[in-house]
Amino acid sequence: QVQLVESGGGLVQPGGSLRLSCKASGSIFSVYAMAWYRQAPGKQRDLVASITAGSIPTYADSVKGRFTISRDNAKNTAYLQMNSLKPEDTAVYYCNARLTANSYWGQGTQVTVSS
Repeated sequence: QVQLVESGGGLVQPGGSLRLSCKASGSIFSVYAMAWYRQAPGKQRDLVASITAGSIPTYADSVKGRFTISRDNAKNTAYLQMNSLKPEDTAVYYCNARLTANSYWGQGTQVTVSS
């Protein structure tokens, strides 16, 4: 069982930056693949970025070159650095931990990009 707590969301102007954090507890963090998803109102939850246990990242086309996913196994924390934010990045961002058939979610953190 893994508990995930996201933080770092907020209101930012277009072109600005935010860093989301996902603190994990309850299990061995380093063996889990971690990911960030987002869900805008009225839309499905989409994968934004993921990082394997071996720290290999992948990104959705819409965020490539702007977002960076990383992990610090010593701190049991995954991060999502978001730069050059756009209004279309506005959504609730969710952290996910996955190991084989087991998948765990955080409660989400709101990111709003608006002037």
